[in-house]
Amino acid sequence: MILRRLRLVAATMLASASMAAPAHNFHMGIADISYNERTGSTEIVHTYTAHDLATLLTNLYGRQFDLGRADSEAPLRRYVEKQFTVADAEGKRLPLQWVGAKVDADSVVIFQEIPSVKLAKGSRIHNALLIDFLPSQKNTVNLQTDGTTKTLLFDQGSIDQIAP
Repeated sequence: MILRRLRLVAATMLASASMAAPAHNFHMGIADISYNERTGSTEIVHTYTAHDLATLLTNLYGRQFDLGRADSEAPLRRYVEKQFTVADAEGKRLPLQWVGAKVDADSVVIFQEIPSVKLAKGSRIHNALLIDFLPSQKNTVNLQTDGTTKTLLFDQGSIDQIAP
């Protein structure tokens, strides 16, 4: 009787684990970069999986993170500012300003801007967000300039790209 219950518990645990494993086997993020004519600034909106970012920060800092709590924003900001940068065509790093983040159970949306700058052809985008932590991470950047949108793909083999 006890052996049967142990087997049932073990089978239930294995079934639960196997259902959770394929639920999140593709790691991706997306960022939209566009120029706002009204403000004269370049705006950047990133969207990443909340679980991936929370796990990354837990790994980096050795404590659990609830990205919905105010004390989690500073470590998130430090990480994003290290792993996502933009430079002009001459290689000078542009001053990204943190606007904020919006968190829900599934995703984290991060807002940044580059005040008084319109990205020019030849600007360099460095996007290693989560790529340093998840080898299969793929980040898409949609870059809107002069009414056209160009899509750049970032992964372990290409974390630096030049704006076309």
